[in-house]
Amino acid sequence: MRPSYLTPALLQQFIHSALKEDIGDGDHSTLAAISSNVTKRAKLLVKDDGILAGVELAEQIFKTFDPALSISLNLCDGASIKKGDIAFTVEGSAQSILTTERLVLNCMQRMSAIATKTHHLNSLIRGTSAKLLDTRKTTPNFRLFEKWAVLLGGGYNHRIGLFDMIMLKDNHIDMAGGIEPAIIRTKDYLRARNKHLKIEIETRSLKEVEEVLRIGGVDIIMLDNMDFGTMKSAVKLIGGKYQTEASGNVTEETIRGVAECGVDFISVGALTHSIKSLDLSLKAF
Repeated sequence: MRPSYLTPALLQQFIHSALKEDIGDGDHSTLAAISSNVTKRAKLLVKDDGILAGVELAEQIFKTFDPALSISLNLCDGASIKKGDIAFTVEGSAQSILTTERLVLNCMQRMSAIATKTHHLNSLIRGTSAKLLDTRKTTPNFRLFEKWAVLLGGGYNHRIGLFDMIMLKDNHIDMAGGIEPAIIRTKDYLRARNKHLKIEIETRSLKEVEEVLRIGGVDIIMLDNMDFGTMKSAVKLIGGKYQTEASGNVTEETIRGVAECGVDFISVGALTHSIKSLDLSLKAF
C-alpha cells in the first residue's frame, strides 16, 4: 500500500518528470526499429534474492505512459523473492514496453535493494524494543519512494523533510550558541507560529544529556556516536522521560548491541545512501 505522503499528484509529477528526462523528443531507438502496431509480452525477472519493492510504482509508470498496457502480477510489494521468480508480466505495445523499461527497472532495483537492506537489519534487532528508522540521506527527487521502500522492508520513516519535525543537530546547537539557547529559540519560534512539531535534539556526551534533561521541552533525545557503555548510561539517566534515538556509525556488526542498550529508535543512513541495486530485468517472451 502506498503511504499517504506520496499523493497521486506527487506520484504523477515524478513519473512525468522522469519520463521527460529519459525520452526527450523521442525514444528514437524504439521508434526506428519497432513498428507501432507490434504487440509483445515481457516479464519482470528476479535475478537476486531479497524483498520486492516498486511493483505499484511500475504499474503506475506503465499505465501513465500507455493506459492500454496490461499488467499481470505474480508478486506484490514487500514479498520475499528469490532468483528466477517472475514478479509480473506486461503486455501490449512493444514500443511502450521498451520506452518505459529502464525507468521501471531503475525504480524497482533501487527500491528493492532498500527494502532488502531494511529487512535484513530489522532481523538483526528482532526481539528488542528498538525500531529501525531511515534518514534524510536520500536521492534528490526520489526520497519519497526510498522511504516507501523502507516501509516495505519493515522499517519506519523518520521525518519526511525539514518541514515536519524539528531536529536540532550539532551544527544547529553550535551555531545557536549551545543547547539551552537552541531549545529556547525553537520553542519561541513554534509558539509564535502556532506550530506543533516534535522536537528532537542531538547529544554527544552524558554532560549534554544532563543539560537537555535540565532544560526540558523536547520529545526525543538523540544519542550520537556513543559507545555502548555511554549509551546505556544515557538511557538510564533519561529514565523514560523522553524517547531516545541512537545514531551514528551503526553497522550490521553493532546494531544488535545498540538495540540492547535500550534505545527506542535506531536511525541508519545506510538504508538509503549505501545500497547496491537488486538485479532485476525485463525480458520479452
